[in-house]
Amino acid sequence: MLILAVAGISVAVYAQLESGNRGILPIDSSGLLEVGGIHVDVEAKDSVAARYAGWRIAQREGFRKLYAEVHKVPLNKAPSLSDSTLDQIVSSISVEREEIGPNRYIADLGIMFDRARAAEYLGVAGGKIQRSVPMLLIPVTITGGTATSVELRNAWQRAWAQYRTSDSAIDYVRISGLGVDPILVNAAQLTRPGRGWWRNIVDLYGAADILVAEVQLERLYPGGPARARFIARHGPDNQIVGGFTLTAKDSESLPAMMALGVKRMDQLFTTALAAGQLQRDSSLNLPPPPVEILPEVEAPKAVATATNAFQVQVSGRDVSAYNFAMAHLRTLAGVESASPQQINAGGTSYVLVSYAGDLNALANALRARGWVVEAAGSVVRIKPSSDKPPPIPVPPPAAPPPAQPAKPAATPPATPQPPSGQPG
Repeated sequence: MLILAVAGISVAVYAQLESGNRGILPIDSSGLLEVGGIHVDVEAKDSVAARYAGWRIAQREGFRKLYAEVHKVPLNKAPSLSDSTLDQIVSSISVEREEIGPNRYIADLGIMFDRARAAEYLGVAGGKIQRSVPMLLIPVTITGGTATSVELRNAWQRAWAQYRTSDSAIDYVRISGLGVDPILVNAAQLTRPGRGWWRNIVDLYGAADILVAEVQLERLYPGGPARARFIARHGPDNQIVGGFTLTAKDSESLPAMMALGVKRMDQLFTTALAAGQLQRDSSLNLPPPPVEILPEVEAPKAVATATNAFQVQVSGRDVSAYNFAMAHLRTLAGVESASPQQINAGGTSYVLVSYAGDLNALANALRARGWVVEAAGSVVRIKPSSDKPPPIPVPPPAAPPPAQPAKPAATPPATPQPPSGQPG
């Protein structure tokens, strides 16, 4: 038992180590505007002052470069901002490469501007751009005859995870390689033609279409020069959008080559989107539900008028007013029942009436009978218009029965005549 427990712990630890080697979480750049590749070379009295001065210069040049890119104007026509203003709109500074000396600072820097704060100075409405539908991005690396996606950490997936997609026209859905990603979205998935599995994956990740970023990496020898062929693909059938080739002089230059490859491939996807080439495959749509034949339904009958309960208050000098009111209510069309609640001779009596109609209809019917009527809420107050209550209307006479048709009179039998030539 002890051996089995130790073996189980070993397997769990190994699994954790293996899962820890998988995937890199993509950075969130939705609220940032980035410009990179700003080279600075500054001398000062010490290394700290030189570095601070280099970052100041990078902020100034970064804003002018970003303005020129947004408005498509030459760099010399871009405005300059004060250092205090730049400190408010710059979110962070990323170091792409730097060399620090005793009194000199040489570096390539990237500047991240806060999108909401910088929009006012860039002259854009929040930096909003029209984007594509959500695209599930699958990075694939082919090296040494083996194709992998996010099964293990690799430089290509890292480059996509670190790429800031906020300024791209493509709405990328990037996978991290954690959880079930290596099982669902791996290199083998690209060769599966079944649309049902593809539909499930696209729906699971909240995407609408598929993009495949493939790189074929060849090394001259371990740690030496490398040549990479980048191929952009679209859809479940791996339709080729475009491609290009880049080289790296050694392993240290490999991350920079991958980062440049991501930017170039994003340009390919963006150009294809603008040209209308990234049309969604209709086979990714869910199949229509089966047509259900419903039985014929008869036309609905006319809805009966709702029956409502109202309180009728009868005012009169004597009990005859109440008696006449009850007689009127019980003979009124639409009244289903009239139940006395309280009888006050010479005062106000209360009657609960069930009437097939609304309050106004009941009040108008009583007015037509000659009563003085006041209606409010669910209460109808009636009283005679004179000392005597209105008479009960005489019911119409019954229709006479239809006349029976007269029977024809019976014809008497004919008298026989004697034969001719004989006496009668």
